[in-house]
Amino acid sequence: MKTDQEATSDSRQIPAYDRVDVSVLIIGAGAAGARTAIELADRGVDDVLVLGKRGHGDAHTTWARGGINGALGTHDPEDNWAIHAADTINEGHFVNDPEKVETVTKQMPDRLRELDEWGMAFSRTDDGEIDQRYFGAQSFRRTAFAGDHTGESMLNTLVAKAQELNIPYRENVMITKILSDGTRAYGAVGFDMDTGEFVLFNAGCVVLAAGGYAAIYNRHTSRDDENNGDGPALAYDAGATLMDMEFVQFHPTGMAVDESDPDWEPWSGRLVTEAVRGEGGRLYNTNGERFMKRYSPDQMELDARDVVARAIAKEISEGRGTENGGVYLDISHRDAEFIAERLPRMYDRFLELGVDMAAEPVEVAPTAHYGMGGVRVDAYGESDISGLFAIGETMAGVHGANRLGGNSLAETVAYGVVAGERIADRIDGPGGLPEEIINSVFEPHVADLAATAGRSGTYDVDSVLAELRELMWNHAGILRTEESIQAGLDQLDTLREKAADIRIGDGTDESFELAIDLGFMLTAAESVLSGALERTESRGAHYRSDYPDVDDDWQRNICFERADIGRMRLSTASVAPPSKAVQSALDSGYELDYHQLE
Repeated sequence: MKTDQEATSDSRQIPAYDRVDVSVLIIGAGAAGARTAIELADRGVDDVLVLGKRGHGDAHTTWARGGINGALGTHDPEDNWAIHAADTINEGHFVNDPEKVETVTKQMPDRLRELDEWGMAFSRTDDGEIDQRYFGAQSFRRTAFAGDHTGESMLNTLVAKAQELNIPYRENVMITKILSDGTRAYGAVGFDMDTGEFVLFNAGCVVLAAGGYAAIYNRHTSRDDENNGDGPALAYDAGATLMDMEFVQFHPTGMAVDESDPDWEPWSGRLVTEAVRGEGGRLYNTNGERFMKRYSPDQMELDARDVVARAIAKEISEGRGTENGGVYLDISHRDAEFIAERLPRMYDRFLELGVDMAAEPVEVAPTAHYGMGGVRVDAYGESDISGLFAIGETMAGVHGANRLGGNSLAETVAYGVVAGERIADRIDGPGGLPEEIINSVFEPHVADLAATAGRSGTYDVDSVLAELRELMWNHAGILRTEESIQAGLDQLDTLREKAADIRIGDGTDESFELAIDLGFMLTAAESVLSGALERTESRGAHYRSDYPDVDDDWQRNICFERADIGRMRLSTASVAPPSKAVQSALDSGYELDYHQLE
């Protein structure tokens, strides 16, 4: 890998920039990006560069707390990959890509053992095996975990392995564009967030592992500078097709807080891990009713996330919620020692805020958590733009209309291996970046970025971002209607006008980063609203109050492509049938009976 300082100038006032030549550029330093890099290194590809927007090891993976799925059969030896796949497809409401589901579920026992061998601090049974807990809508105990800090422990393990292999990485770099001619990817454009300097990355292959888009909502479980739609928006801009963007998972249990209290306000919407319910936590309304008995008497609090989230939303809307707009989650029937051992981060967080989970309930409400949609890819994670891969939450296909808890971390490591294998078989050094791409794509883009820095404008970027997030919550939230979605699309047009007239600081100012985020978020928002309007049924996390039933004719995926004029062009694609093994597991009707926990 080499770096050359280049500077050019012409009438467009093209700024100085660095050039980096590399065989494989991985955008995103979370679990998906790290596991891809490890696979490439193991296969002899040493000319790899991993980019992160934050410090190395500080990625959204660390916020995935509850667990990672794999049919190890630690407690339930009858479990297997096919039943795991059947559960995934069931809760994806049969619009998952069955091939991708099998790719993940077949791999996961080996991936868990691999992480164990690499030193991940899994919680253990008395016999020293990797422990597994119940998670919602899963037939058996297959969610391996490290207390309630699984994602953090997993990323630490992967980063340590990557460092052992001397995999190069670069911190605090934000990618703003994929270099593409609409057919093939040649690299990417970014800037150093510390210095403001622009960088041209010439790459033989580009991997987008940049997360999802749940932070386009005003109540969400991500940090505000993550999951803003970077990955899908970058791919879409490059000419790739998006899919399933209307399916956004609202986690049932985000923190419901008094937002006027400065100690609590920063925690609004932050995740209260599903592991609390997996360890026996119960939901109550303000009348003291354990209300899930009304909605799901068999699976109770461990029904699928969309079911529990809608139940909570209904309790709140019908006046049985708390003053802070939530319901109560209570695990105080467990003793403090058990909670501290199994849920240490949750227990400590609430103790610091003055709430003892072993003695009293906590307040929770639904919060945007995960985008099931993303970039449409083939069996190996490659988009319809040659050389551009998308994996982890950036890709679509595995989760369908609703994701099983514990499958997000599973997808990252499984597809990191699959994509890494594919790329290693094909890569042959840095790409031959055509001069035409530099002249027609790269130079105009960096010239525009440079002209944007320091721009005066009418609107503050923070206020426009806040308006966008509120728009999405109000018009594409848990309950949707045609009238509301259309109003959201109309308001989005107004927001685009405001976005073109915002004040922006220089390349090291936070407002510059946020302005780029806003562009990504507008793309993601348009796709969610457009897909939600198009899908005239209710399926999984997508619930239309005006079309409350599942429509068999809508067992299809919605695809989003760029149009020459106007809004996105939408089309649909049929879903392939599952394999015989998975269909047999589906026909067997495996299902969790919550009451075996009591």
